[in-house]
Amino acid sequence: MVARDAPWPAGTPCWMDVTAADMAQATAFYRGLFGWDVRDGTLETGNYAMCEIGGRPVAGIAQVTAEEMPACWTTYLATDDADATAAKIEAAGGSLLMDPVDLMDVGRMTIAVDPGGARFAIWQARAHTGMRLANEPGTLIWSDNMSRAFEANKAFYRAVFGYQFGAIGGEGSRYSTLDIDGKAVGGIGEIGADEPAERPASWGVYFAVADTDAAVARVAELGGSVAEAAWDSPYGRMALVRDDQGALFTLMSATTPDQS
Repeated sequence: MVARDAPWPAGTPCWMDVTAADMAQATAFYRGLFGWDVRDGTLETGNYAMCEIGGRPVAGIAQVTAEEMPACWTTYLATDDADATAAKIEAAGGSLLMDPVDLMDVGRMTIAVDPGGARFAIWQARAHTGMRLANEPGTLIWSDNMSRAFEANKAFYRAVFGYQFGAIGGEGSRYSTLDIDGKAVGGIGEIGADEPAERPASWGVYFAVADTDAAVARVAELGGSVAEAAWDSPYGRMALVRDDQGALFTLMSATTPDQS
C-alpha cells in the first residue's frame, strides 16, 4: 500500500479519471465494484466527482462534454511545470488538445496526444496532489502506454520526462518499464500485429483487486463486460474489462513495488 499526501514526482502517473455520459450510472458502477465513496461535484467544478477510499482520493468521474466523445479512462502524469512540459510535448512531436489551464486552486493541467496516438493529461499539483492511495484494492496499481509506434513513443517520453527504460517484454513482444531514478513508475509497450486493427493507442489503467475472477464476475453483475478473459501473468492475474458505459480498464490481483 502507498499512502501519499505530497505531489508525485514528475513523470509519475498521479491521477486518473473516467468520462461518463451518465454520472449517476458511473457512480453506481464504480461504487459497486470498488466500494468507492463518490463525492458529487458542483456546477462550479463541472459536476466533477471525486472518488475516495477511507477519505483519500483515488480517482475522478467527469461528465462527457461532447456527444462524440467515448467513455474512457485518462491517465495524468505529474509535472512540476505544466507550461514547460507542454512545450516539450510539442517539441518532441506530440500535440496539445488544449493549452495549459488553471483549475481554480487545485492545479494546472493540459491534455495531449503522443506520436503513437495515445491521449494523456499532465497535472501540476496545487491543492489537489493527485491520488492519495495506491497499490491497494480499488486503487491504481499500474499504468502503461500501448501503441503501434513503440520506438517513436519511447523517444517522445524520454524527451519529455527523461525516462529510462527496463525491457521486460517476453518473446515476440516489446514492453519496457518507464523508470525514474531507477524505479519503475509505469510501462510502455507495442500493440502486436495479432491485435484487432481497431484497438486504439492508449494509456491503460490497472486497478488492484483481491480476486480477479470475483471482480470480473462483479463487473458483469453491474452491467459491464469482459474485453479479454482473465489470464495469469508473472505479475498477477489480470482481466481487461469495460464498465457499463464502455470505458476500458484492467483488473489485477497483485502487488507491485511501492511508488513514492
